[in-house]
Amino acid sequence: MSGNGVISQGLTRLNKPFCNYSSWMRRRQYEEVPDEFELPYHNNHQSEILDSSGQPVMIKIDVPVPLRDEPRFPKEKWKTFYSFVILVVNFILATVSLSLVHERLPDREKYGPLPDIVLDNIQQIDWALDVSEILIMIGVNSCIILIIFHKHRFIVMRRVFLLMAMLYMLRSITMYVTVLPVPNTTYYCSPKSNSTTPLLIAKRVFQLLSGFGLSINGKHTFCGDYIYSGHTVMLVLAYLIISEYSPKRFYAIHWAAWLNALVGIIMVLLAHGHYTIDVLIAYYVTTRIFWTYHGLANNSMLLKQSSNNYLGREWWFPYFRYFEKNIRGPVPRQYECPISWPRRFFSKLPSRES
Repeated sequence: MSGNGVISQGLTRLNKPFCNYSSWMRRRQYEEVPDEFELPYHNNHQSEILDSSGQPVMIKIDVPVPLRDEPRFPKEKWKTFYSFVILVVNFILATVSLSLVHERLPDREKYGPLPDIVLDNIQQIDWALDVSEILIMIGVNSCIILIIFHKHRFIVMRRVFLLMAMLYMLRSITMYVTVLPVPNTTYYCSPKSNSTTPLLIAKRVFQLLSGFGLSINGKHTFCGDYIYSGHTVMLVLAYLIISEYSPKRFYAIHWAAWLNALVGIIMVLLAHGHYTIDVLIAYYVTTRIFWTYHGLANNSMLLKQSSNNYLGREWWFPYFRYFEKNIRGPVPRQYECPISWPRRFFSKLPSRES
């Protein structure tokens, strides 16, 4: 027998077991799984095998419970209510601070406006403050409409309430620790009472709340709330909300909101309603808090407090984790009618494909 014949016979014998094994595996692939293996997924699977002595051996396999299909963006209305309560408390705190600051206001007959590089070089225009507050109302109402029609309106409301609460709380502190002279020489300030009884403070707080903190309605007659500018806070915050939660393709709306904020701030300075430093601090504080909050909210890895996460050292980080722990990712820019019956009506209309 030649060498090639011997080699071919050896290869045939060697391949025969592998061929039998392959055909056996193909048959097993199409066989049905026995009924005894159809166990519930959430139970602990148990099976028996025999050891070398013929005794049964129990093997316990722990199968993890499947994760619940939770919504990525839960409404959590009760958290939204909590955030609104926090906002109301801090807004009242700011009005109480102003009521106390008014008594510590420097005498206008002795102390004139502080030197300011901007105010010293522009003529005072009293009606410009009314224009600024009208622009504030336009920006605020635009944000309200946007939030109402946003699909995840409760999440957006919750964030806006918390941001405003933090800004008002910080403002109540800064205006109280440093009281500046009135920058406007013609703005009316109520006479001092030279006493701060609880009843007097309550009356002033009610007067300020009834006017929503605006002077255009004649309710804001108490002076001293300069560091930092509340007008600038509302103008900048309105622009940030519109740019963050409105569709990206609506460039005209974004530019209009930006222009509304810019003109409003310019009008505050033209009216000498605030010093320039008040406006600069307000812009810096508002943008830093807004961008830091949303930077944390849009990155789930930053929700963990660690030695390397320096953003987690913010004083408000524990509250942030409580309100944002169930939100998974950036909030999509989706919109819907807030009333249910129009949605049901339009869903019943025949589509183009029907």
